[in-house]
Amino acid sequence: MNLSFFDQFSSPSFLGIPLILISMTFPALLLPSLDNRWITNRLSTLQLWFINLVTKQLMMPLDKKGHKWALILTSLMIFLLLINLLGLLPYTFTPTTQLSMNLALAFPLWLATLLTGLR
Repeated sequence: MNLSFFDQFSSPSFLGIPLILISMTFPALLLPSLDNRWITNRLSTLQLWFINLVTKQLMMPLDKKGHKWALILTSLMIFLLLINLLGLLPYTFTPTTQLSMNLALAFPLWLATLLTGLR
């Protein structure tokens, strides 16, 4: 087998589809969907309980002005948790190991925090 030193950094693909696309879109299936039913099932109840718990833990030390970031921080934390849990599956990797993914998530939040602080 003739491999170069940098083949370990190449993005893996399966049937011509980059696996990073699959690993980034799969967590969307695990998130709860909006439901107009009065009685929910156990899975959606557990998901809503977990989202409320994470939101409460993130927003407890903040004052009322900091609560405007609640939705984006909660969704970012749950997204990162689900994507990193996919790394536990065999033959997969976490997209957060790539610098481009980290910069794509961190730079807009840093810029928004900076711009709101300048106002």
